[in-house]
This record gives sequence, C-alpha cells and structure tokens, in this order.
Amino acid sequence: MSNDTSSSGSVVVIGDALIDEIRDGSGVRELVGGAALNVAVGLRRLGVTTALIAMVGDDDAGDHIREYLSDHGVELIETPAPRGSSRAVVQRAANGEPEYVFNDAAQQRSIRYSDEARAAIAAADLVAISCFPFDVSAEVDALVEASHGARLAIDPNPRTGMLHDRAAFVEGFERVAVGAEIVKVGADDAVVLYDGDLDALRARLRERGAAAVLATAGADGAVLETDAGTVEAPISSLPGRIVDTVGAGDATLAAVAAGLVSGRPDDLDEWTALLIRAMDIAAATCRAEGGLLRTPESLAEGDRGVFGS
Repeated sequence: MSNDTSSSGSVVVIGDALIDEIRDGSGVRELVGGAALNVAVGLRRLGVTTALIAMVGDDDAGDHIREYLSDHGVELIETPAPRGSSRAVVQRAANGEPEYVFNDAAQQRSIRYSDEARAAIAAADLVAISCFPFDVSAEVDALVEASHGARLAIDPNPRTGMLHDRAAFVEGFERVAVGAEIVKVGADDAVVLYDGDLDALRARLRERGAAAVLATAGADGAVLETDAGTVEAPISSLPGRIVDTVGAGDATLAAVAAGLVSGRPDDLDEWTALLIRAMDIAAATCRAEGGLLRTPESLAEGDRGVFGS
C-alpha cells in the first residue's frame, strides 16, 4: 500500500458536530467544530471522499454547520437533534489548555442509523469514530450493529463535560475497539478513563484485539504499536509558532485514517512513514487557531501569499 495520505478511497466518520463558542481576551467568536467533524473535514482536505454521520439541529447553528461541511465537500448524513445543535463554550485554563462547557444537546447526543447512513457505512473503505457516547449502552449496541464488518479507526476522545459514566464508557469503548484497524488514544484519555499510564493502555488495547494502537503524548511525541512492530516519533518541528493545539489529535486521526483507506501497511517502514506524516500534519494544524487540518505544504503556500487553509 501507499503511505501518501492523499487517497482515492472513502471514509464515513461517526461522532459529534458542534459550535465552539470561544471566549478569551479577544472577545467572543464562534467556530464550527467537534472532533468527528474535524476528522471528516481533515480527511476531505487530504483527498478522501468523506461523509459525516452526526446530530445537527434545525437551527441557526445547524445551518452554520451544514454550510461549513458543504464548503469543504463533506457529505452530512444527519441524525435528528430534538434539543438543537450541540455547543461548547471554550475558555483557556491557567496552563493554556482549553476548558469546555457543553450544552444539554451535546451532553445528550445520540446517533441514529438511517438507511442512508447504513448504506454509506457498508460502502466505505474505512469507518472512523470519534467523541462517541460510549457510556450509553444503547448507542454502543446500535453502533456495533450498524458498523458490523467495517474496518474501524477509533478515537475515544472522552470529554469530561460529556462523560456520564466512566466505567460504562470504558466498557463500551473497548467493546468496539476489539478488532479495530487502529485505535488512537492520548495521554488525556489515559488519565480520564484509566489510571494515567499511556503505555499500559496501549498494551491493554492490543491485548484486546486492536490491530494497531497509536498513543499520543503531546510534547513527548507518539508511539505506534502494530503487528509489524513498534515505532516512535517525536513532535515535528515546523516553522512558525504554535498557536492552538486543539485540533492536533483530530488531525492526527485524519492523517492516519487517510493512510489506511487503501489497506493496512505491509511492514514497519510503511507504518513509520504513516506516523511521521501524521505528526507533520498535526504540527502544521497547531500553527493556526481552530481544528481545521493544515499540512506543511499548505503552510508553505501561505508563506508565499497563497491562502492554503
């Protein structure tokens, strides 16, 4: 297989779509966001035909989300949103990390699988899942049934403001992760869901049947464990200052998923190339505000006066 993240396959992404209401010293502004939405848009920016299955309200926020996805060429397969569109109020903590307060719609998010959604899942080369309500057993049951036979890329992405039952979330997440093509977990996930030991979490998921596990640890880089072996990569060094780390994890998942659309890498060298490319894309994404995926190439075009994002 090729490790070029520009791919001709198709991916269906299942998860959240929302409005990020950012409050800081510059005032208040709104950005379209959500982990799954960011992954879907990121995949499309990497050349992958992409559909997003998400809950979107019949309101102004929902219209904004629809317009944004349309602008980026992502098909939206909507789940009804009786409480309206999801929203997160985002403020910076003392350490600079974002803190989220979610509205009721986000906390009670739910996915329904219409005939259109099921057909898209069945036709996709890969199904990516991020920020899913794994702590709701009925949601997990429906996901397992709808995605049966699909190749899965999973990021649990537990948000403390959405998490209702930690033990149930772990149980649901691990149930879906069995046999997944790849599972991405971060240091924050290990703290929120387990005992904080990211290496132990990586080993646990492999023991439970995940074909590959990507463990990301911020400034400490990432470790990718596969049947072909284990590879490590530091954070990528790119020109320009780091502006916002909020989209790094979503960009990493999008980049890895794009590289897996055409199949699993054949050897450790190909896995290594895929990881390095994902780290480069994550680093580029951190050089602008918001969760929109950037590539090192788009940054270079921007430096030449071309709008590359």
